[in-house]
Amino acid sequence: MQEVYLGIDVGSVSTNIVVIDNDYEVLHSQYIRTNGQPLDSVQKGLIELRKNLPNNIQVRGVGTTGSGRQLVGVMVGADVVKNEITAHATATAHVVPDVKTIFEIGGQDSKIIIIENQMVIDFAMNTVCAAGTGSFLDHQAERLGIPIEQFGDMALMAERDVRIAGRCTVFAESDMIAKQQFGFSKSEIIKGLCEALVRNYINNLGRGKKLEPPYVFQGGVAANKGIKTAFEKEIGHEVIIPKHFNIMGALGSAILAKEQIEETQAPSNFRGFEAAELDFKPSTFECGSCSNNCEVIKVELDRQVVAMWGDRCGKWTNSL
Repeated sequence: MQEVYLGIDVGSVSTNIVVIDNDYEVLHSQYIRTNGQPLDSVQKGLIELRKNLPNNIQVRGVGTTGSGRQLVGVMVGADVVKNEITAHATATAHVVPDVKTIFEIGGQDSKIIIIENQMVIDFAMNTVCAAGTGSFLDHQAERLGIPIEQFGDMALMAERDVRIAGRCTVFAESDMIAKQQFGFSKSEIIKGLCEALVRNYINNLGRGKKLEPPYVFQGGVAANKGIKTAFEKEIGHEVIIPKHFNIMGALGSAILAKEQIEETQAPSNFRGFEAAELDFKPSTFECGSCSNNCEVIKVELDRQVVAMWGDRCGKWTNSL
């Protein structure tokens, strides 16, 4: 029987699922569009997992992270539920043990994490401004009529530098049109866009922070060679992109689950792959017991309440 550990990262854009063995090797990984339905995306992932993994495996532990970590944690029976900062830092420190600065850019948000002796000492997140995320590049690539997969390669073909205003998507588009009218090529404008995104990222998330190498760049946008080059130009140093750059959150949650199980020697809470067939129903209500008026999230399975959270005082969370 082969022991494996499952990590699930549920974000607003994508759901990533990773399976690792006792040697931390990634045996299987999945990228699934969340489409606003985190439970559905994980259920699809579990069905796919059951098809692709051999029968002689035992899931020893499960970890969840991301914006949907609590809801999905209830669904699958997670042993560890951790925030994205902890999950990303855990995975990166495992791959690059002496890492000091992590650049992470996803589809809808971005973050910077400062590490010292494999411990998070500072971080910042951007969940509001689209100008520092992958969706910013996707939108501009679509406007230019260029597949996003070719974006990075085209940026490296640029012969001239052009500065694009990158603090706002609206200003960026106006500036791009102006630069095109001035005769700059698409590759030069793309390079300028990459540099604008990095400049915006460093100015917003890196402000007041001591950025030191080794630098690690991860998240889906790390696949873009133009952004990697822009980072190296901006900070004047090499940037490392790990092998599993696009699933680091899920990888980190799998590692955290492994560490938890090994430390406690407790059996896993994993509900099994049959969790994909269970009927979970989330709902919310406002608690009016005090002036906080907390929004409480309730999850039911077969009409039985299996989890509640969101209340500050623990009245509902501790009622189960």
